[in-house]
Amino acid sequence: MSYSAGRATQAYANMGVQSKLAAASPYRLIQMLMDGALDRMAIAKGQIVRKEIANKTQSITRAIGIIDGLRMSLDHSVNPDLSNNLENLYDYMNRRLLLANINNDCEIIDEVIGLLRELKEAWDAIPPQMDQGMSESAQQRMAVANA
Repeated sequence: MSYSAGRATQAYANMGVQSKLAAASPYRLIQMLMDGALDRMAIAKGQIVRKEIANKTQSITRAIGIIDGLRMSLDHSVNPDLSNNLENLYDYMNRRLLLANINNDCEIIDEVIGLLRELKEAWDAIPPQMDQGMSESAQQRMAVANA
């Protein structure tokens, strides 16, 4: 694939993602963020194995940014205890990913993948119609986090 064809393919893929984001409910946006972080971490593990250090750094940085977007979407007014626990968990995940990045450590990435996967399974178990109850401020934070 030539460079220009690769760029065109990437632009087309980006348009698809943008249209999915525009049509997604806040509930679905959280799912998409979690999927994106899990994908970035899996990619980073492969890059560590292949010794693609610069690409690994970029993938982990993206995963950290996505997890930070999840943190920013928390609505502390609804359930302060739960949102504080989630904020602490997201902070822990990001600190672990920084350490994995420094040490090229796939085991640490696996730890964070396990934590986020468990959280995603719990989120996926929530009926989608529950997103109707998300507060307006949470929806606004989601929009900012995904901008």
